[in-house]
Amino acid sequence: MARVTVEDCIDKVENRFELVLLASHRARLISQGASITIDRDNDKNPVVALREIADETLSPDDLKEDLIHSLQKHVEVDEPEPDPASMIAAGGVAATDSEEQDDVPETITFDQMSEEELLAGIEGLVPPEKSDDY
Repeated sequence: MARVTVEDCIDKVENRFELVLLASHRARLISQGASITIDRDNDKNPVVALREIADETLSPDDLKEDLIHSLQKHVEVDEPEPDPASMIAAGGVAATDSEEQDDVPETITFDQMSEEELLAGIEGLVPPEKSDDY
């Protein structure tokens, strides 16, 4: 394959925008020192990336996963929930329904104000003085 075009790769990755994203990501990886899977033939990195996609030496799905992973700033790790049996074996005891209700914090109460006290407070406010700056 002397020249690689979008038409050579479009049957591997149907969306042209996605193809450009994947090829540019792969070209950046090659620039950072990733090993290439085909002969370079004095081609630049974007052309090598397109040729790898066209020759199917790289899976587009793997490239897509790698691209998504490289763009993520925070990766969540799913950790298994502790097993109640292992908690009991470790010395912890699972709480019963009555114990869980005891752990509920008390409701917070606020100071109460009557309507008359509120009106008196509002009437005591002084409007700001007007200035010529406005």
